Amino acid sequence: MKILLLSTYELGRQPFGNASPAAWLRERGHEVVCNDLSRETLSEQAARGADLIGLYVPMHTATRLALELLPTLRRLNSNAHLCAFGLYAATSREIFHANGVTSLFSGEFEQALVDLADQLSHPTPASPVQAATPSDISLARLRFKVPDRRGLPSLKSYAHLVLPSGEHRTVGYTEASRGCKHHCRHCPVVPIYNGAFRLVDPEVVLADIRQQVSAGAQHITFGDPDFFNAVRHTVPIIESLHHEFPQITYDATIKVEHLRKNADLLPRLRDTGCLFVVSAVESLDDAVLAHLEKNHTREEFFQVVELFRRERLTLQPTFVSFTPWTTLDSYLDLLAQLQRLDLVESVAPVQLTIRLLIPAGSRLLELPEVRQIAGPFDAQSLVYPWSNPDPRVDQLAANLQAIVTASEESKLTRSETFSRIWRAANLAANRRIEFNALPLIAGRATVPYLNEPWYC
Repeated sequence: MKILLLSTYELGRQPFGNASPAAWLRERGHEVVCNDLSRETLSEQAARGADLIGLYVPMHTATRLALELLPTLRRLNSNAHLCAFGLYAATSREIFHANGVTSLFSGEFEQALVDLADQLSHPTPASPVQAATPSDISLARLRFKVPDRRGLPSLKSYAHLVLPSGEHRTVGYTEASRGCKHHCRHCPVVPIYNGAFRLVDPEVVLADIRQQVSAGAQHITFGDPDFFNAVRHTVPIIESLHHEFPQITYDATIKVEHLRKNADLLPRLRDTGCLFVVSAVESLDDAVLAHLEKNHTREEFFQVVELFRRERLTLQPTFVSFTPWTTLDSYLDLLAQLQRLDLVESVAPVQLTIRLLIPAGSRLLELPEVRQIAGPFDAQSLVYPWSNPDPRVDQLAANLQAIVTASEESKLTRSETFSRIWRAANLAANRRIEFNALPLIAGRATVPYLNEPWYC
């Protein structure tokens, strides 16, 4: 069977969600083409010849782009079986079905894709191909295979690591676990995994790293929702990585809560080549953190910042800066604290513009105050729209998005962009507090970072 696996967007990474099922499908004898539309144009030839077209939808942006692509796919090949897989497949069930997508798989989707392809190849009256149902969320404990990255664009065409020296390094991406043990209200992982997580065999992870190092990777991003969900699993992996490739650096995503509880492991991260840790801090307002069920406080975040300073590690916080509970005062406090903590260069400017998404299935809808402000579901934007009680806050969010876009086009430093954000926020609040930036080498970063802007 001829299969086309499409990826539309995955944060500037070579799509793991295409490479992993490709390995499973090719092992079964299927002919697979992987096509990453974030880096290359749609292969119309592959689309016309495909019996099965699968769209990988791990994120909100990827899902919107996939839906926009469907009319083109139907025009090129009206006979292909359309499938969507990834976190947003099952939660976007109705809109996908309305647009002609028959099968949807979330959670551990590889075996489901193989079963679908085999069934389409050899249909029988006793096992007709069924449309997706809620049972298509699978949390099966699969024995994962080494991702097959053949046919994807070169790693050099994806996001690069930028070092303070100005050096750029090629980045690979892999996953040591999937799902998450936590239940943060706003997280898209939660409606699918509901506190479950699945481990990838260490040798599979290391084999995937080896093939990416052979392809030119000099740095590895671990894309686990939380790398410290299972420290007895992940710490041996980074130790093996460092032993085999001492020159290779890496980054990982870890909750504030886990960083505090495992403070003794921070030196291990540093000594095995961890250049930075991404942590979804989301807010410095304790009331907002409680609404989101983040399981950390403002003060605990400050403690983690100090721990990282002491261990000479770089922390890269991410935020949901605009929520229904954000005020001009709380936003100005966020900026002031980032300056006080010397984190301006550690926060990508786009993080200071992120607006809370309420997608289908979100646990945010459990909150009565959210249900009161949320409008009807918007099938085009794939969210329940909401407005802040203070219209000045929504206007500021829109203004800052324009500022960050213009700053990226002008290639301003993070500190220069922060200065513009600071001025706009103070103007919105009728204040005149100047931002005193530390002098920087023009165009030079002071912390390592990946050069792909972070969207949802």
